[in-house]
Amino acid sequence: MRTVVLIVVLVVLALFALLNTNALMFPHTISLGFVTYKGVPMGLLLLVLGTLLTLIFYFWAGISGLRAQADSARLLRDMEGLRVSLDSKEGSRFAQLQTHIDERLNALPAASGTGELGAVNARIDALQRDVNLQLAQLDDYLKGKLG
Repeated sequence: MRTVVLIVVLVVLALFALLNTNALMFPHTISLGFVTYKGVPMGLLLLVLGTLLTLIFYFWAGISGLRAQADSARLLRDMEGLRVSLDSKEGSRFAQLQTHIDERLNALPAASGTGELGAVNARIDALQRDVNLQLAQLDDYLKGKLG
């Protein structure tokens, strides 16, 4: 966008200079306070000064944009570092939680007594054997009926 504005301004200045060449080249007397110049084209001097100021502000705006992009990139790098740090801290918290849960689960059979847990496991095994036996009998029955 800035480039388009710069080109438009420079085209307008060039068009102005072409249309008013006689007025721009008319000689004037210029006094700088300590020196006086005679026969200087004041319009051409102002036109060149305007063009230079336009170019200076264009490049100044470009440098400001680059600084803003550099600041944004630095901020993104800092945020990425913070995210990595937080992820590692969260990972260590999860590891601590997993260790704590494992310790609690390992301590559970000792606290509740191995007799109760053993009885439950034995009952589950017996039920599993019973279900397997019934499925085998059903399979044999269906094979005998269906041939």
